[in-house]
Formats: sequence, structure tokens, C-alpha cells
Amino acid sequence: MAQETAVYTHGHHESVLRSHRWRTAANSAAYLLGELRAGHRVLDIGCGPGTITADLAALVPEGSVTGLDAAPGVLEQARATAAERGLDNLTFTTGDVHGLDFPDGTFDVVHTHQTLQHVGDPVGALREMRRVCAPGGLVAARDADYGGMFWYPHIPGMTEWLDLYRRVTRANGGEPDAGRRLHAWAREAGFTDVRISTSTWTFTSPQERAWWSGLWAERTVESRYAERAVAGGLATPEDLRRISEAWRTWGEEEDGWFTVVHGEILCRS
Repeated sequence: MAQETAVYTHGHHESVLRSHRWRTAANSAAYLLGELRAGHRVLDIGCGPGTITADLAALVPEGSVTGLDAAPGVLEQARATAAERGLDNLTFTTGDVHGLDFPDGTFDVVHTHQTLQHVGDPVGALREMRRVCAPGGLVAARDADYGGMFWYPHIPGMTEWLDLYRRVTRANGGEPDAGRRLHAWAREAGFTDVRISTSTWTFTSPQERAWWSGLWAERTVESRYAERAVAGGLATPEDLRRISEAWRTWGEEEDGWFTVVHGEILCRS
């Protein structure tokens, strides 16, 4: 059975989970929602703290949702989220997308959000997702594309951040510009019926800028990403402090704007 070879760039520092807990089906999986039916069996891969997963479970009340993540610790938060919402059609388990421990055709919908950019073999992952998807079912994936992100105003440290982040992610075995590659990966994985779309997150209000800049400023100096950047010789602690401060400077800009671009695919099995 194939196994993960890449290292998850972000880790599970609180600054990372703060971002993950903000995600909902509405702001992160809107391209999929119109395809869901009440009795669907859904697999959510890379579910993290489970906020999207719980939303999906609420949308298939007569069906079931399985949330899967490689990190057992974060699943405790996911189970707590499910309990708080009173969802009884939702379960969680650990696993590796390269070797899913489910029989062929188990699920009607196999979904993943911001996962393929972090795995060592995204094409192999999509093949596994296809295998566990029932004939006629859907495989859905959404990933950011760091090379397509843009912001205003120009702050040199922010450009330095983007360059460093992409180098760290690639050194970890991932692909930060995954969004633009999803269609190619899906075709290589054997899908012939693929619907492609894009969508964005945009942060402009004072509250949005404070939240987005704050979590990245913190992540830059305290998360696994920071550890890997220094351990891999890609940055010094001083470099990271300078980039962190650039994030805070951007967050204080009254005209500040940051857009995250995502690629999305809906693949008919």
C-alpha cells in the first residue's frame, strides 16, 4: 500500500487551526453543495478540526459522512465539533489518502479541501479517491494556488514571504501552486468527466485584515512551517521575524487587500 512521503507544511499550531476552524462548506465547498443529496455517503479527506465535515453531514441528514485525517490529535477537535452540533451521522478516523482503508465504491461523494497541495503523490491520491467512489459518484477537490495570490499595497516582506513559503512547501514534498494543476492531475488519474471552476477568499475589512495578518504573522515564527524553514536552511530566525512584521504592517494598511485564489474540480467517477 502506498504511503505519504511529504511533510505537512503547516502543522497544527493554534494559528493554523484558527484558520481551519473558520472554514465552512459555504466558504470552502460551495462548488460541491448543489450536488449533494440527502442520502449520500460522503468521505471528507483531510478533515482537520471538522467544521466543513460537520456542515456536509448536516446537508445529508439521511446519509453519512466519514471525516479522515492523518493526524489523530486534530480529530478530537472534530469529534467535539460534531457533538456540539448534535450530528449522529458523522464519524472520524485516521488514514492516508494514498492508501484508503475502504472497499471499492464505498462512497457517493469523496471530498478533499486544501489537501492535494500537501501530499507527495496527488495523482495517486486522486486514483485512490476514485477507487472508493461509487460508479457515477463524485470526487471533489479544492486547493489554493499560492502563485495566483495577490495583495495590496506592495510590501517587500510579503513578496519574501511568498517566495519562502513556496520553497519550504516544495522542500517538504508538496506543491504550493496546486490549484492550477488540479485538472491535469485528475486527467492523469484517469478521470474523463471533469468540471473545473475557481473561487476566492478575499480579506479587506479591518477585522478580516487583523485576523488574516495575525494568523500568518504568528504562523511565520511559531508553527511547523517556521521550524522547517530554519531546519532546512531556507531562512534564519531573523528572516522569519522580518516577514512576520511585514504581515502585521500589511494588516494595518487601511487600503489593504489580500485574495487567495483556489482551483476546484468535480470529477464524475
